[in-house]
Amino acid sequence: MIEEKETIDEFLARHSADVEEAVRKAAAAEIMPRFRSLAAHEVDQKSGPHDLVTDADRLTERYLTDVLGRLLPGSVVVGEEAVHADPEVYAAIQGDAPVWIVDPVDGTRQFVHGDPGFCTLVALARRGVLLASWTYLPASDQLATAVRGQGAFLDGERLHAGSPDPGRDLQVATSHPDYTTDAQKRALLGLWTDGVAPRACGSAGLEYLAVARGELDALAFSWEAAWDHAAGILLVEEAGGAHLTPTGEPFRITGGNALPFTAARDAATARRVKGLLSDMA
Repeated sequence: MIEEKETIDEFLARHSADVEEAVRKAAAAEIMPRFRSLAAHEVDQKSGPHDLVTDADRLTERYLTDVLGRLLPGSVVVGEEAVHADPEVYAAIQGDAPVWIVDPVDGTRQFVHGDPGFCTLVALARRGVLLASWTYLPASDQLATAVRGQGAFLDGERLHAGSPDPGRDLQVATSHPDYTTDAQKRALLGLWTDGVAPRACGSAGLEYLAVARGELDALAFSWEAAWDHAAGILLVEEAGGAHLTPTGEPFRITGGNALPFTAARDAATARRVKGLLSDMA
């Protein structure tokens, strides 16, 4: 009998290119025609004025849900907009079936404002283990991919996160103040210290890519939504980076993490940033 992981490995060997094609086609059909061309009726608020959703988000997720589900029979899709409509969908991440974790437009606020700093995120996981990820930048037609144990790549070039330059301030992207509570802000205050240069994050997916490329030293995030983190966590891991929660454990996409957590270019940097964070518990 073929083991379950072998089955998934075989699927990825045969169909990774099909996933890439699906992501590119979804963006070409539903995202880019609306970029800098959104009508007022195509933009809605979810929880507040900074939490936006557009027709591009909804239609891209619908496209990917259909195609990815057909590519891997028996899999399920957990997408940001589906979970917003029905929070019980999120529980599939903890199930036995392979799960596609989808953020159709990560950086919706930037997308709405005509800023190219957005991306489409897809990850494949099973039983809480990340197996593969795709980070697509539609505005620049760049694609970052990772497969567990096989490395991380950007347009076919291998990514190496490396280590920060000694003596230089750590460049750290943090949860954006527009999306954080007072308690979350307090938990991040330790980053405002000598030797660290924190700044508010943009699209989470693009920040993870910056860490994997060695352009950003670390992230410090105070929320768990798997669609924001799954693709990037694997990308950073496969580029040689590390991630830690305040308890010293790696971040789990299944939830229940101590927060805030960090992802960094190397293990030493992850430990350093973790030491500056306060547990929100």
